[in-house]
Amino acid sequence: MPTLTIRNLPDSVHAALRRQAQQDGLSVEAEVRKILTDVCIMDRKPIASLQQLVDQLYHGQKPANVVEHLIQERRLEAKNE
Repeated sequence: MPTLTIRNLPDSVHAALRRQAQQDGLSVEAEVRKILTDVCIMDRKPIASLQQLVDQLYHGQKPANVVEHLIQERRLEAKNE
């Protein structure tokens, strides 16, 4: 199994890793392995599912100028207040 060396790790990050490892009942090394595994091998299906849902909501046509419309709407509301 490969070995990874991390140089110049800030003390604050190391301290946070130590605290997290202690909370999880793991060594710092095991905690880092867990974090790296979770981040690198996370399931990407939820992202694809969310995109599919957005596409269905907008029937494949994504809205344009959303921010501009929201600003205009808010300005009208403020004017009428």
